[in-house]
Amino acid sequence: MLRYWTAGESHGKTLIALVDGFPAGVPIEINSINVELRRRQGGYGRGGRQRIEADSVEFLTGIWHDTTLGSPIALQVVNKDYKLERLDDLVRPRPGHGDLTGAIKYLGSVRGILERASARETTVRVAAGGLAKQLLGEFGIRAFGYVAELGGIKIVPQPGTLKEQRKLRDESEIYSLNPAQDGELKDLIDRIGRDGDTLGGIVEVRVEGIPFGLGTHAQWDRKLDGRLAQAVMAVQAIKGVEIGLGFEAARRPGSQVHDPIHYDESQKNTSCLGYTRPTNNAGGLEAGMTNGQPLVVRAAKKPISTLRKPLESVNLDTKAPDTASYERSDICAVPAASVIVENVVAFEVAAALIDKFGGDSLAEMKARYELFLKMARER
Repeated sequence: MLRYWTAGESHGKTLIALVDGFPAGVPIEINSINVELRRRQGGYGRGGRQRIEADSVEFLTGIWHDTTLGSPIALQVVNKDYKLERLDDLVRPRPGHGDLTGAIKYLGSVRGILERASARETTVRVAAGGLAKQLLGEFGIRAFGYVAELGGIKIVPQPGTLKEQRKLRDESEIYSLNPAQDGELKDLIDRIGRDGDTLGGIVEVRVEGIPFGLGTHAQWDRKLDGRLAQAVMAVQAIKGVEIGLGFEAARRPGSQVHDPIHYDESQKNTSCLGYTRPTNNAGGLEAGMTNGQPLVVRAAKKPISTLRKPLESVNLDTKAPDTASYERSDICAVPAASVIVENVVAFEVAAALIDKFGGDSLAEMKARYELFLKMARER
């Protein structure tokens, strides 16, 4: 069972992820994880902290000669903006944050809540996802995230191969599949920022090369769509998750929702085993199991809760009306959210891959994977 935990505060000394259940024998390229961390810090609309932090990962345990050992892996990203002990508490909770709820729940400080609830924690979730991607890559599985909508403006994706679309995304400051729309969206972000407001949006993740049969129909808590929904909804500021058509499926008759099944002998040696679909409305999942088609997951990110022009609040000490506190923040972190969601999805797919093919070692997994494909083709 592949899983992970995180620890650390936004302005604390460090952030840590402890990954358990990762197989032995996987070669690790640290720079590819650092690339993911830099992408998370980028994207138009980010604030000043991203110029202070220069995130990079350090492996503390579980690696020898750049190869995993099969033992727990501890990942660390040190905070260069460490100043937690010098920070005061907040007495004016911010609407949309966990400030008020957490302070009452724990009968303590707002600072104690916001430091852990902060999206800064996603730094090591991205690092854990970057580690998982290196396992997925051994099986030809690729995860790819991008911004599909920002501030209510839908972004028209440019067609192309995965390689071509990755190039488009990397050319876009918005991390979209249409760099030509960047100017319009940057102007919107700038205008909203001048107004002291913030913007949300929708991100999409596509995972290609997934074999049949990851996940299961047999128990509710092991269905892959349910596991993906939990992982994505647990990302800070995510308020909705869709797979495939998602909510649109509820608006159509069944004949316009379900994907017809065809067979193409020339595709027999691909991940779909020759079973092709003219559409992928199911988003690669049926009955909690992957069906050989690309996995498609979308997430709705609300606008950042810390506003330069604060909303109404209450002073916790006096109970008098006041405005919410303001701490340094972004105007828009939707591009960063596309990186975070991409990596948490990759981790859950890797966990399902290990569940299906065993996880002691990469060599054993590959042998079981090839045996499964052979048996499935002969079925």
